[in-house]
Amino acid sequence: MCKAPSVPPERTAPSDLGPLSVGFEATPLLGRPTGVGAFCAGALAGLSALPQVDVSAFAVSWRRRRGIAELVPSGVATGQRAMPARPLHASWKRFGFPPVEWFIGGRDVVHGSNFVVPPTRRAARVVTVHDLTVVLYPELCDPATLEFPGLIRRAVADGAWVHTPSQFVADQVVAELSVDPERVRAVHHGIPLPPAERGAPPVRLPDGCSRYVLAVGTIEPRKDYPLLVSAFAPVAAAHPEVALVIVGSDGWGVERFLAAVESSPARSRIVRPGYLGDQALAATLHNASVLAYPSVYEGFGFPPLQAMAVGVPVVATAAGAVPEVVGDGALLVAPGDGEGLAGAISRVLDGGSDIAELVERGRRRTSGFTWNACAEGLAGLYREAADGVSGNVPPSVGRGG
Repeated sequence: MCKAPSVPPERTAPSDLGPLSVGFEATPLLGRPTGVGAFCAGALAGLSALPQVDVSAFAVSWRRRRGIAELVPSGVATGQRAMPARPLHASWKRFGFPPVEWFIGGRDVVHGSNFVVPPTRRAARVVTVHDLTVVLYPELCDPATLEFPGLIRRAVADGAWVHTPSQFVADQVVAELSVDPERVRAVHHGIPLPPAERGAPPVRLPDGCSRYVLAVGTIEPRKDYPLLVSAFAPVAAAHPEVALVIVGSDGWGVERFLAAVESSPARSRIVRPGYLGDQALAATLHNASVLAYPSVYEGFGFPPLQAMAVGVPVVATAAGAVPEVVGDGALLVAPGDGEGLAGAISRVLDGGSDIAELVERGRRRTSGFTWNACAEGLAGLYREAADGVSGNVPPSVGRGG
């Protein structure tokens, strides 16, 4: 590794000395947006509006780091030194060195937004654990992801606090990773609402189809799209005007999904437009008859909330944190229950007063998921973490902060 730059001045973590200086890792904003990227964008927007937090963003990247400047809200600083990702990650994993302050300057708190938080010299650390798929379903994960539990345990052992997007994941972090519950806080995400676009969707439906079931998400084993493809066959037989539209890029393990599509008797009515940008996705979502969410496991779940917010009925599996998130605003079936999934989708397509009531409950449910509320929760966590570093640990507010 190249010679480390000189260490910039450090700030002592304050208790009541004004706004907290927070360095927020925004690397997930670079490239094609994901759910983690949506969290980064929404959290930064909320945090930037809070007077008690002075938030700046950084990217662990050599060449692309300057790209985050145009992706973060106005007023969020992005100045940093170059951070070569591969050698830094290797050194952080093996030695816990060098401290991130060498690259971003002194901060009161550093927040790792995607399972990993860099080592620090003096700043308190917070790491977001989005889910525990890697622990509970390692067969659904790629090799790089399998390193996360060790990195989380090391960070916590060195004093890091854990943020989770749901109480479900918070409880799992405590149980599965043996983390002190007093250092884990559940703070719900907001909803990355697409633009209010009600124009024609950019998806061409098969001849004879006028409605569609929509699924949104990367094609990967955890999403269990083969189950949805199987469940769609009886739905298609009962509703000849309905297509299945699956929006999302290919992830790892896509072969099983492709095989399921190829063997489906309704394969001619399964449409795959790939990844869609915000405007195209908004139009596709607004015009859907139902959103299907057949996951094996979820730590939160943006697509159901996005659909509920715009009045699209949702059928989902009761997987992981999904029941906590959707409440009574969606129809839930057991994970892996293809027959139940098909029945629930057909029930929505048939319509009726009960489905209208479901949609209204969904709209009401989503009103509590805002990025302002998320930012307030994170700010409270940052204050606890900073006070802990300075030796002034406040009384516990309990998990779920």
